[in-house]
Amino acid sequence: MMEKMLKGIRVLDFSRYLPGPYATLRLAEKGADVVLAEPPDGEPARSLNRTVFAANNRMKRSVTLDLKKELDRRMAIELAAKADILVESYRPGVIDRLGLGYEAVKRQNPAIVYCSISGYGQDTDGMHHLASHDLNYMALTGMLSQLKDEHGKPVHPSIQIADFLGGLTASEMILAALVHRFRTGEGAYLDAALTDGLYAMMNTNYAISKENGGHKGIKEISGEKVCYHLYETMDRRYVTLAALEPKFWRAFCEFAGRKDWLSRQFVRAEKGFPIYEQVSAYFLSKPLEEWMEISLQLDCCLTPVMEIGELDQYPLWKQRAMTIRNGSQLATMYPVPEKISEAPKQGEHQTDIVNEWLHQGVHTTGGDKR
Repeated sequence: MMEKMLKGIRVLDFSRYLPGPYATLRLAEKGADVVLAEPPDGEPARSLNRTVFAANNRMKRSVTLDLKKELDRRMAIELAAKADILVESYRPGVIDRLGLGYEAVKRQNPAIVYCSISGYGQDTDGMHHLASHDLNYMALTGMLSQLKDEHGKPVHPSIQIADFLGGLTASEMILAALVHRFRTGEGAYLDAALTDGLYAMMNTNYAISKENGGHKGIKEISGEKVCYHLYETMDRRYVTLAALEPKFWRAFCEFAGRKDWLSRQFVRAEKGFPIYEQVSAYFLSKPLEEWMEISLQLDCCLTPVMEIGELDQYPLWKQRAMTIRNGSQLATMYPVPEKISEAPKQGEHQTDIVNEWLHQGVHTTGGDKR
């Protein structure tokens, strides 16, 4: 059902790298017809990291447009006039200079949902023109300060949190604008800043920090308490125990045969505190595989810390119809619909898109590589 929800919705995608392509991937997964409008040398991620490109541009089609040329600019405007949604992630001001800004598109298509994705917003004085990446956005919004090691040093993330969250935020904004358009007939311009998404996510931590004099977050779930902590196993792997509610802590203590731990749920998880050392030793008594089996039977908020390469073997992802698909030299994880198409070749669908969008022709296979 999910892959049919946006059937018939056309998306013209001028975004690049990760946030925008991830946002439009979310739309493609729901059935939208997403067309990548690539420059002559291709969407930059194609050459920077083919795996990143392939993972975030499956289920899309591709045309090649050189917006520096008058003929291609006119074609781009014609395609935008037929689109429901346009997404772009050029630096602020660039797409206007190329003749495809919101006002230019709106004149041809007043109902367009037009989303500009950037780091700091389109008109933020002193910053909108600056180049930045995921790590910069996390640093500025306070997100990175929440991820520290035992010495207080921020931990370098190995996943692009700002980029992916920014893509999700943009897709959420687009879908809300689409609902508004269906109700009123009005289009919308969306200024989707990656920092806005992260900043909004810090809402709870900010409130807690103001309330308790600068503490980084909710103490009970910040890893400082014995009931909500990461523990090492016998084979130097890790499990997460998140027994925040008393009933889950009780279930864990009773399974361990340590009712004497019951009243010590919120003791600090630090060396020198006997219960922390006892619980740590208990987890060290079994390898991860045993704890994994226990976690599937014992209802106490206990889960193993899985490595990416192990996910396809975990029961949850098998039962949730997730799969790993090998294609375009990558492994792609995706809830399986009837059909998944791999990321397109550059300009693969040039003729198809012109026929379908501009000439209202019948969809054909193949395409003009131009």
